[in-house]
Amino acid sequence: MKDLAGIGMTSQRTRDRLIVQLKKLGIKDERVLDVMRKVPRHLFMADALSSRAYENTALPIGHGQTISQPYIVARMTELLIEDGLPENVLEVGTGSGYQSAVLASLIPRVFSVERIRPLQEQAKVVLTNVGYKNINFKHSDGGWGWKACGPYQGILAAAAPKEIPVKLLEQLSIGAKLVIPIGEDGRQVLQRVTRTESAYEVETIEPVSFVPFLNGLA
Repeated sequence: MKDLAGIGMTSQRTRDRLIVQLKKLGIKDERVLDVMRKVPRHLFMADALSSRAYENTALPIGHGQTISQPYIVARMTELLIEDGLPENVLEVGTGSGYQSAVLASLIPRVFSVERIRPLQEQAKVVLTNVGYKNINFKHSDGGWGWKACGPYQGILAAAAPKEIPVKLLEQLSIGAKLVIPIGEDGRQVLQRVTRTESAYEVETIEPVSFVPFLNGLA
């Protein structure tokens, strides 16, 4: 296990510089900024890349996947909790476990699904070693969500389908938000969907770039 506190390019000073950058890019929620400052991103990637952990960039984690850019992690989290902290959240795409850690630092119960078993197993080890005990994991196709543990007060998706999966919308509680990238490569946008008593209200936030939302298990 790598040093939790970090040294050199993974030190607190380096993390603080990232927070300054996130503020300049428009992240305003102090709860999110505080968590981004504390979560040890360098633990969620290979040793060879850990010196770049606090750069504001996406980095490969294997299996054709990436650990998301810190700005995107912060922005999606900010959008999810803007109107109050949910009691439970479904995360679609465990990936490295970094976004899981950010969510679990703010939200009492996180349910995380991942279609690539080796990625999820690795993330579970890191998250357990860091001390997170409020994350539940399932090896599953993300498009199915995790109905048995819903409905959810928030859903966050870390891969881009061409259209919003209906099953995810159905697992939102009334007033809950889904934050998700939508579209094909090169034409993706981040959207926030709020479920009301009678409809789903969709906001388009900004252009993004995510790995595609794939069906099936791996």
